[in-house]
Formats: sequence, C-alpha cells, structure tokens
Amino acid sequence: MTTGKLTSQEIIAMNREYTFFSWSVQNQTVPIPMVKAEGIYFWDADGKRYLDFSSQLMNMNIGHQHPKVIKAIQDQAATLAFAHPGVATIPRGLLGKKLAEVTPGNLKKTFFALGGAEANENAIKIARFYTGRNKILARYRSYHGATHGAIALTGDYRRLPVEPTMPGAVHFLDPYCYRCPFGWTIETCHRECINHVEEIIGYEGPDKIAAIIMEGVTGSNGLLVPPDDYWPRIRQICDKYGILLISDEVMSGWGRTGQWFAVDNWGVTPDIITTAKGITSGYVPLGAVIVTDKIADFFEDKMLWAGLTYNGHPLACATAVATIEVYEEDGLLENARKVGKHLGQQLEAIKAKHPSVGDVRYIGLFSALEIVKNRKTKEPIDPLTAVQKVLRAEGLFTFNFHNILFVVPPLCITEMQLDEGLAIIDKALGVTDAMVEG
Repeated sequence: MTTGKLTSQEIIAMNREYTFFSWSVQNQTVPIPMVKAEGIYFWDADGKRYLDFSSQLMNMNIGHQHPKVIKAIQDQAATLAFAHPGVATIPRGLLGKKLAEVTPGNLKKTFFALGGAEANENAIKIARFYTGRNKILARYRSYHGATHGAIALTGDYRRLPVEPTMPGAVHFLDPYCYRCPFGWTIETCHRECINHVEEIIGYEGPDKIAAIIMEGVTGSNGLLVPPDDYWPRIRQICDKYGILLISDEVMSGWGRTGQWFAVDNWGVTPDIITTAKGITSGYVPLGAVIVTDKIADFFEDKMLWAGLTYNGHPLACATAVATIEVYEEDGLLENARKVGKHLGQQLEAIKAKHPSVGDVRYIGLFSALEIVKNRKTKEPIDPLTAVQKVLRAEGLFTFNFHNILFVVPPLCITEMQLDEGLAIIDKALGVTDAMVEG
C-alpha cells in the first residue's frame, strides 16, 4: 500500500496505533489527516482545506512550502546533509553571522540545538557557568520546554506531573493585566508585578541567582503582552544584582510581534536569547542560544560543558539562512505590523460584539481572545470544545489554552485572508455567547 492511496481513516488509524500524540489522553485524540499545504492553508486526505490560524503552533511564520526554503533544503541535502558537530561548515558560519546581525545590541555568538527546549537547557548551563550561581527565576504563566531543566522553568500545569525536576528553579508572578494577581486594574496599576520580582530576588539571595528567563511575550499560556516599562525595568533589576537576563523567543521571535524579536519592541538587549520555531519556520528542527560578546569571550579560555550530536546541523543551518532571507525579501516583519494593526482593530470589534469575549490581546500577528461567562466576574468558559467543533467544521485550525483562543496565522497572510478566518471565529463565538451568565 502506497502512502498516496491511504484513506483518511487509514492514516489516522496507523498514527493512533503506532505513535503517541503529545499532551494528550491518547484515546481522546482526533487528529486531522494532513497531506499537503501551501501558504496559509493545508488540506486533509479528503481534500478539505483549512486556514492555518496556529501557524502549526507558531512554527510556520513564512507560510507552508515556501519555494526558496524548499530549494535550499534540497540543495544542501544534495551537497552535505550532515557534519560532525566539531567541524566548520559554510551554513553554520553564515547563520551564526546572520544571527549576530539581526539580534539586538551586542548579542554575537550562537550555540545550536534542535529545538526550544534544548536551547533553554543549554542557556541554563551557560548562565550557571558564567555567573557561578545556581538559581534560575522564571514566571508561573510560562512554557520553556518539556525536557528536565526546561520543564523545571516552565510554570504551568505541565510541570507538576513530572516533578521532581531540576533543582534551582524559582517562579514569580506575571504581568497579567486582565487578571492582575495583585488585585489592581489598568487604571490603578503601579507595577507591583515588577516590584514583586525584586522582592523574590531578596528572598532567594541575589548572589545565588544566575538568571531570570522570560518569554519575550508569553505565548501558549495566554499571550500576555507586558506593559511597556516591564522589560526595561526587569533589565535594570538584573543589572543591579549581576543577574543575566534571558529572553525565550521561541514563539515570540522571528517577526511574530512585528519585530525580529519581541524584546525589540521595548529596546531591550538581553544577555541571552533562546529561539527555535520561526528560525527555520519549522521546516527543519533547529534551536539556538545566542549570547553577548562578553559571555562568548568568557568561554575562549574555559571549557563549555555542552554538546549535541546535531549542533550546527548543516541542513538545518542552511534552512535557517534561507528562511531569514525570506523574512527580509518578502517583507514579512512589515506585513506583520501592517496586517497586525488590522487584526487588532478587528479583534476589538469582535470583543464589542460578543459578550463572551472578556479580553483581546495582540501585538503584531500574535493575538488571543479570552472567553468568559461573565465580564464582571471573569469566570472562564473552559473547555472550548464546542467552539473548536465549529472552527474545524468551517475549515479553520487553531489551538486554545483553557479559555483562551489563539489567532496566530503565518506572517504572509493578507488582510482579506485574515478576515476570512475571523469571520469563522465570529460565527463560532455564537456558541459561547449562549453560555454567558449575568
């Protein structure tokens, strides 16, 4: 039996019987049998087209099957598909140089990995080696990966079932303005979320803390866009105590917010940027730990106790070089800002129309709607199963985190295509409007 002749049922059955699906009770998974994709769309084995409003979980920033990147993969595979991590290759050098150019400030040198979790694992090592300190501070509403150290940094519920994890991780509260953990409103806010970080540092011992790690903009935990002074003031606190600042730009990087990296929106240069996903638009697995020249110089005469078989993988690096060229040549950062402005306006209109929408949050093409039963009490509608059924039936694919519905399409989307998807969401919200109480 050839793969081209498999039916939808056969594809699903084979996947279900022989493979695990992540973050799932296996007998409850209902996967789409995806067989092809192009641009902002993908198709199942029955020929049904879906609008990809998740960018396949925020990998596919340049869109599916971009011909330039596909050709780069083919050309590199034909020339040099793999190399020992200790040798020098053209793609590795070109990508390292390009990353030094697009990252902010004095970020210069890169350690390559295969994904965001691996990048964060090695950022932990580098921070501890460089500072001689042990503790890493991270936020509760965060996701940094599922490996031993990365899941320890992760603040959300996925950490709890696999504890005990790496020691030394300490969590603090978030700048979640819609549900302020300190009880303030936008009007009364005096940034206790920032003062709280310095208080935690005092309790934990400033001389014990190697780094603070935060997502540039919190991604899958609810898309939390921080106040404009949040990142700059955390940078000041880190400088005060000699603590490294790490920005996890796995989701929020690569044009997603309209800038190369989310921290660029606030003019902040972290000591380390970790990234993955959009660096190759998901076409080939790749992660990166990018450090400042000062950190790079530290390891010139000291051992870097970190290594991976696929460090500097030539196929992945060549893919990333081509992907970054697509961002530049296709004007995707500019498009994210332009279409993102339209997205923000449309989301505000949806919020005004639908009583079940308690909040909308957006920056560039990074956005989400928070769905509630009552706007005053902010009681969530969770799960969003009925909404997801409508979305899939109407040909729109995206994900939700509890009561938060994400709108994160590829950066190549047009306003017309965006409106096509938002019209489907508008229809689906009729289901949750019927659940509103009070």
